[in-house]
Order: sequence, then C-alpha cells, then structure tokens
Amino acid sequence: MGLKKQQEEQQEELQQEISRTKLPRGNQTFGIVELRLGGTRMRVRCLDGKNRICRVPGRLKRKLWVREGDTVLVEPWELSGDAKGDILFKYRKAQIQWLKKSGHLKEMQEFEEF
Repeated sequence: MGLKKQQEEQQEELQQEISRTKLPRGNQTFGIVELRLGGTRMRVRCLDGKNRICRVPGRLKRKLWVREGDTVLVEPWELSGDAKGDILFKYRKAQIQWLKKSGHLKEMQEFEEF
C-alpha cells in the first residue's frame, strides 16, 4: 500500500506543477538554449526567430541551473532586445509536454527539426 500511495502523491504533485506553468507575458518568448558561453551567459534560439545572448539574472543565479537543450522563458532587453535578453524560467519535461498539448509550443516542433 505504501508504494501506491507514494505514486498517487507524485502524480498529484505533477498535476500541481503543470497547473502552475508560466506562460509568456508581454514581449516574453520561449527559447531553447543552444550553447553555454561561460559565466551566466548562453546563446538561446528564441521562437520569434532571433538568436539572443541571454544571461541568468543575479537573483536567479543560484536557483536556476540551465543546460544546453533546455526550454526556457526569455525576456528581451528593452535596449538591444533583438540581440540580448534575460532567462526567467526553465521548463521541466512535464511542463513542456503540457505546453505542446495545449498548443503554446506549436512552432517548437518545426523548430526542433533544424
């Protein structure tokens, strides 16, 4: 019985995580980390068709660990926004699947072919 209860708790936790998935607001966009450049900087291919050099802001530096291939939420800078931006959030596998199912990441499937 302990194993079944543990599986139910994990499933419930997963549903809560999916329901709290962040969506882009304003000029924010989804992106995929292509290359880590050192420090907190990395090259991100965004779904708006632009490649940006993005950084993890200081307040998230110790909390947000990003690797190549991760799907992230990017906020372009106000100045030189086509070239630079900040990484605000990293999506987990279950969240990515939910975003694809709900239609938020339709462009992502075409994007991953390249």
